[in-house]
Amino acid sequence: MTATVQPTLDGTTPPAPADYDTWLAAVWPHFIAAAASGKTFTCYQVADTNRLPDPPKPRAHWGRLMHQLRDDGYIRTNGWTCSDRPTTRHSGVRTWRGTAAARREAAA
Repeated sequence: MTATVQPTLDGTTPPAPADYDTWLAAVWPHFIAAAASGKTFTCYQVADTNRLPDPPKPRAHWGRLMHQLRDDGYIRTNGWTCSDRPTTRHSGVRTWRGTAAARREAAA
């Protein structure tokens, strides 16, 4: 069964979302730079500041990215804050801070 793509209001067909790996390659450097800065940040702050594209599955892939950065040793949790994302109604989100590995990666 194939899904039908709904055209936009101007009649054009939206581009197919990139696969996860392509999207990850595009956004990864921005998150490494945020981690290397030494400042506390949220996922949304980095995405919004750099106008990063949404992943193919936004509800799952943003979290997957953050967990991958954590598991690879580039970031660590640094508490909680209220989200700046307009659609979240200020719900709680995790804050992150970079590690020495992120500073080394950004310097390379």
